[in-house]
Amino acid sequence: MAKNEANGITRRDLFGLGGAAAGAALVGGLGLPSRLAEAEEAPLPQVPRRTLGKTGKSVPILLLGGMALEKKFDPKIAEAVRFGVNYVDAADCYLGGSSEAGLAAYFARAKNRDKFWVTSKSDKHDPKAFEQTVFRSLEQLQSDYVDLYYLHGLDDAKYVSDDLAVTVSRLKKAGKIRHFGFSCHGGNVVELLHLAAKTPWVESVMFRYNFRSYGDKELNAAIDAAHKAGVGLIAMKTQGAEAGFRDAWQKFEKTGKWTKHQAVLKAVWADERISAAVSNMDSFEKLRENIAAALDRTSLTSAEKEALDRYAMATRPYACDGCDHLCGAAVAANVKIGDTMRYLMYHDAYGEKGRARELFAKLPAEARNLSSVDFSAANRACPHGVDVAGLMRRAETVLA
Repeated sequence: MAKNEANGITRRDLFGLGGAAAGAALVGGLGLPSRLAEAEEAPLPQVPRRTLGKTGKSVPILLLGGMALEKKFDPKIAEAVRFGVNYVDAADCYLGGSSEAGLAAYFARAKNRDKFWVTSKSDKHDPKAFEQTVFRSLEQLQSDYVDLYYLHGLDDAKYVSDDLAVTVSRLKKAGKIRHFGFSCHGGNVVELLHLAAKTPWVESVMFRYNFRSYGDKELNAAIDAAHKAGVGLIAMKTQGAEAGFRDAWQKFEKTGKWTKHQAVLKAVWADERISAAVSNMDSFEKLRENIAAALDRTSLTSAEKEALDRYAMATRPYACDGCDHLCGAAVAANVKIGDTMRYLMYHDAYGEKGRARELFAKLPAEARNLSSVDFSAANRACPHGVDVAGLMRRAETVLA
């Protein structure tokens, strides 16, 4: 097992530290007395950091996804911060609206809000509702400010308006938000990245980016434009997970020293245009695996890259890119193909069955009545050969 030349730590060393010192993270990491914490001699290696575009601020390349944290108090935050992962990505709607309150509970005990970067988001995109959500987020966080605030899941460029610019400027001057941007993962990511590049007050974009996207010329041109304009770029949906297919994943796990989950993160970090990747780490094991991948400065080998390419090809017909403006437009029914595919991915790939069913249940009744819809035209419209019809039938079976 190769050592990380930059910090002299192996993956096995990290898991040893994580296992032996978890108690220190839960106690010493919160500023409370602990013999184990006092016994630590050398400082732990820290996850590398990059500048988040025009914000000028340094952030770790691995970010904590707020959807995978506990609703009240999550000890994984304390474990992450020991290795320099001090950025949490929250939202007003995550965990049923309790993700921000969960962070407040952590900060109340750790007394380290000033050492953390907190990003949160608003589902409300018109300026007035957006501003109201900012103040509600601050109340939930029990904080005077939020480091970065996004329009959440933006899919319509019209909301990046002059009126919103005035609202953002006012909130910044009042010290309520320090930076502004938006997140997007629909079919118009390319359009929105170009928009960000031309909008000086958009400082960061979090967007869907993974190993399946690397050969997309239009997407790469949009990333280049945003990066050149100083927009801080954060990758999400980095796992490129698919629905209803696991064989290729299991085969990949046997290739190279990295798991599939670690390899896809390292592939994202190899792109220097990307400042960081957000990861929903719902267990200590996933957290430590991802930290190990971040600490190891070595690149994927050619064999590992080839294995990842083979995995991408084998699972291409099972992975939805969210471009339901193509397949959805081909169907004569008011359905939500992109949303339904994403919930099916949560169910099949992430194992988040309860969350997937809860989200599906919130769709309009006609969007959940999938058995009466002919999706054959959607199959023909998909540029990647996804069996939309088959996956919609599966969604109605497992999500209803």
